[in-house]
Amino acid sequence: MTDLKPSKSQKKRMQTALQDLGEQLIGLSDEKLASLSLDERLNYAIQEARRMKSHEAKRRQKQYIGKLMRDVDQEPIHALLSSLQGDDRRQKRIFANAERWRDRLVREGHDALQAFATESGQASAALASLLADLQRATSDRSETTIRRNIFRHVHDALVAASGDG
Repeated sequence: MTDLKPSKSQKKRMQTALQDLGEQLIGLSDEKLASLSLDERLNYAIQEARRMKSHEAKRRQKQYIGKLMRDVDQEPIHALLSSLQGDDRRQKRIFANAERWRDRLVREGHDALQAFATESGQASAALASLLADLQRATSDRSETTIRRNIFRHVHDALVAASGDG
């Protein structure tokens, strides 16, 4: 009969994965960490790791967190982390879309404004005013400021249209 015990290298890979998961927990905000309802010892170990300055001390603390992670249900942690990654991807997509719209609005002016209003579902008089101000800008500095304000309006409209805001 064969014994189904994991090999030494497999155990090491599992331990490294637990340490990596624990390291991600160290980077979470207090609110998100509290939502996981972690074991008191694990929670304390994570708080201690955040306070440590020494590289070696942090390394040992991460190993300890990995050891404590063996006794924790990892599914809620994985679910929270993947939802956070999804939120991050969505925010990056909105940001990139806002940059494209800003560039198009600056390049095409009021012609692109109607297309933006159709996509975002919001017609903005402030955005039209900013585009007019951009045409009258006399310095690079004022033009940069106006472009930044156009981006903010576009970004806010896209966030509102996506339902995240």
